[in-house]
Amino acid sequence: MMESFVFPGLTTRVVFGSGTLAQAGDELERLGQSRALILSTPHQEDEAQRLAEALGKRAAGVFAGAAMHTPVEVTQKAIAAYEKSGAGAVVSLGGGSTTGLGKAIALRTSADQVAIPTTYAGSEMTDILGETSEGRKTTRRDPAIRPETVIYDVDLTRTLPVGLTVTSAMNAIAHAMEAFYAPDRSPVIELMCRDAMQAFKTGLPQLIADPQSQQARTRALYAAWCCSTALGYVSMALHHKLAHVFGGSFDTPHAETHAILLPYTTAFNEVAVPEALAPIAEAFGGGSAGGGLWDFASEVGSPLSLQEVGISEADLDRAADLAVENRYSNPRPFDRADIRALLQQAWDGARPGS
Repeated sequence: MMESFVFPGLTTRVVFGSGTLAQAGDELERLGQSRALILSTPHQEDEAQRLAEALGKRAAGVFAGAAMHTPVEVTQKAIAAYEKSGAGAVVSLGGGSTTGLGKAIALRTSADQVAIPTTYAGSEMTDILGETSEGRKTTRRDPAIRPETVIYDVDLTRTLPVGLTVTSAMNAIAHAMEAFYAPDRSPVIELMCRDAMQAFKTGLPQLIADPQSQQARTRALYAAWCCSTALGYVSMALHHKLAHVFGGSFDTPHAETHAILLPYTTAFNEVAVPEALAPIAEAFGGGSAGGGLWDFASEVGSPLSLQEVGISEADLDRAADLAVENRYSNPRPFDRADIRALLQQAWDGARPGS
């Protein structure tokens, strides 16, 4: 048991279930908003258009330009579209890229947000915004970034391809992993993380066997909500820093990068806080948290090496330099040599500790 903690309470309204997309209009009305701009990536524009049609007069248009890592130049175009539309809110339909764009607009305009995630990426419950500009990714936290409402509709995840299902789930697990040792964790967050580990451990293999399984999809989306909530109420450390370095400076895909780094960053910090990470080892086996996550990633077909996202061995030196430019909290102290060795392991793709 923790001797002391502070838990600020959950502030985002959550609507979870099957067919809940139909409640988007009601949620806008609850926020006192008569018009909203619908956001999506180009890939999901058709879905955004269908949602706009369903919302009728409440839809102020569709902006389908959301992009990975939330480039500032895209945000500027989206804000222009938002202001021209006369909307007072944004509805973000999609994965982390679309959710990030909604947050970026809200931070700059005070727009209300309704986030409707279609992956397990997990940024929808957080007050965190990561943006890229001139090849660098910066992260900030602000209460204004957190969406007012999140609608989880299990039906929207049933067509998520198996490959993206796997990497998106591993991305979510990374959020919970860092929450276990965060200095501002609480019993509420730890319980949610423990529950998420078990739900993904049983649900993800079921999804791979039957991607249309309603039960498995519900279990995975519930786990994603737990992980997203955890990330929204604790501090981030080494794992997320490294993922942002690769995403912002090497343009690697977000979910895959998190998935690849996860076993190695876990193993690195496990040396310092084995008790904190014990729930992961208990959930995934393997004798250790890092090893268990590598075994699970291998079992479900998740990428295991930075080579798989286009990182060359020569890139590792620059990444290590970037990772130690600014000081940040982490349960295990490190220097550049430590980071370089960790990245070499992630590039080689071998099981941690082997």
